[in-house]
Amino acid sequence: MTEDAPRPVPDADPASGTARGVARRWPVDVCVALVFLAGAGWVTARGWLDPYGRLLGSRPDDQGFNEWMLAYAAHAVSNLENPFFTTLQNAPDGVNLVANVGLQLPGLLLSPVTLLFGAPVAYLLFITLNLAGTGYAWYHVLSRHMVDSRAAAFLGGLFCAFAPALVSHSNGHPHMTAQWLVPFIVWRVVALSRGGQVVRDGLVLGALVIAQFFVSLEILFLTALGCLMLALAYLAVRPQDAVRRGRALLLGLAITAGLVAVAAAYPLWMYFAGPQHRTGHPGTPDMYALKLGSFVRYATESVAGGPTSAVGWAPNTTEQASFYGWPLLLLVLGVLCWLRREAVVQVLGIVGLVTALFSIGTTWTVGTRRTDVPAPFALVQHLPVFDSVVVARFALITTVALGVLLAVAVDRFVSRQGRPVNRLALGAGAVAVAVALVPIMPTPLPARGRAPVPDFVTSGAWRDHVAPGRTLVPVPVTRMTSVYWGSAALAGFAVPEGYFLGPVSATDATGRWGVEPQPTAKLITAVSEGKRDTTVGPADIDQARADVRHWKADAVVLPDRGARRHDALKTVLDSLYGPGQRVDDVWLWDVRPLTG
Repeated sequence: MTEDAPRPVPDADPASGTARGVARRWPVDVCVALVFLAGAGWVTARGWLDPYGRLLGSRPDDQGFNEWMLAYAAHAVSNLENPFFTTLQNAPDGVNLVANVGLQLPGLLLSPVTLLFGAPVAYLLFITLNLAGTGYAWYHVLSRHMVDSRAAAFLGGLFCAFAPALVSHSNGHPHMTAQWLVPFIVWRVVALSRGGQVVRDGLVLGALVIAQFFVSLEILFLTALGCLMLALAYLAVRPQDAVRRGRALLLGLAITAGLVAVAAAYPLWMYFAGPQHRTGHPGTPDMYALKLGSFVRYATESVAGGPTSAVGWAPNTTEQASFYGWPLLLLVLGVLCWLRREAVVQVLGIVGLVTALFSIGTTWTVGTRRTDVPAPFALVQHLPVFDSVVVARFALITTVALGVLLAVAVDRFVSRQGRPVNRLALGAGAVAVAVALVPIMPTPLPARGRAPVPDFVTSGAWRDHVAPGRTLVPVPVTRMTSVYWGSAALAGFAVPEGYFLGPVSATDATGRWGVEPQPTAKLITAVSEGKRDTTVGPADIDQARADVRHWKADAVVLPDRGARRHDALKTVLDSLYGPGQRVDDVWLWDVRPLTG
């Protein structure tokens, strides 16, 4: 949006020059893409060693849920089912998929991989390509529209993709790392402000926004908020030019909004008013906020970090969206002082600072302690959508602002308005960048073994016992057992409970994790944990049969191996549903006579 920021690539205008520029550029672009892909492979390598036996990262439940989402997407494609709502998890009430992580577009694109190789491979491919794709997308936009130096564009893309923000979210949050459309959305907003073919540009932006809507609604919200802050910051630093550009921008955005409203009307209704919709996020905003000190610390998965480096400074290992360290912040401060007259630098500085302050939460912090003094986010915490945002994620916008700022700074440094840069200055600049960035370079994410899923499920033998759309009840009835079994079966059967965000009840839409277990699920869990003996009475039997009717179940299944207190569980299930039968590597209770 600034006059002094974007500088076209030298051969971009004449047709013959464009051909020569493209010919010279594509080998570099390919090399850059390969470097980003190698970096993404480095971060996710431990998961690729055994996709079916390992879970990548420190948040296995999040990975399990996202694998289920990809499995359901493939199921929905092959069976032409609703991609926005399903009863195949949390049977029979279902899950509002728009109010969770979405992933409709990635799920569709990855369906062939999911159907051929399973959800674990599709998930790993997704999380890997997100890092590589986001880095390359920023490199592409920066090198074509913001800076002349491809090295500067490469550095900017590298930071946006491999700073702690996206690496930490690679611990189970592919919807947060799927930012490969964001650079193009931001640039099309800037292009709209320049006038020209407003209708065409508005339609192009609309198509990009619709695509991002079906990738990650949360990232789309953060992108829209970032663009709004860019516009307001530019209005503050260049008010006359901002007003001049405003008419074309608003007209183009109106066209974009009209297109998006048509394409996203149903999923938007599903999000705000559909079955199992929710309002807000479980817990208070400050439960998921950063601390002021988190900006100068190092993340768990950074070279200078470690298992305890972020403890107390972030909500968990996925929400380490700042953690830049002192050297980088000092470098950024130096850049802001050096290039303080450039509007693009002023705008990026404002956006980065405001979003960083938002990520602190509703109150200021001193060390790891939270005070009672209101912080900026307190002003907007009750607004619609803001009340559902994980507060620490505002620092994702900060990360992008810093990445673009670094690209601009390096570009200005190597160009120096046409003056050559002496070797001493160039070396000093390289050392400063290295000192700032090397400590936050990512290390490979950890991996852990996953609980095996019975062959009865993975082989498809369940199909002889559970009709399409009916429920298989895994024992113990826990949310993640349901998710992993359903994912392994490509969502071929419904499961009770699950891992998702939903309403407290049919009359209270306040967001909560999961659902209140049925009485029989609680009974079975208590037996598996040794908190209850195997004695059951007539009331327990009546309730157990009522619960399988509620779940619309065809079978209750206990693995022959791996379940805690297996014999006690089998005894209880025999008492509740009659003698079970051995099928492959499970014990099965056919409850169709009770639920049909």
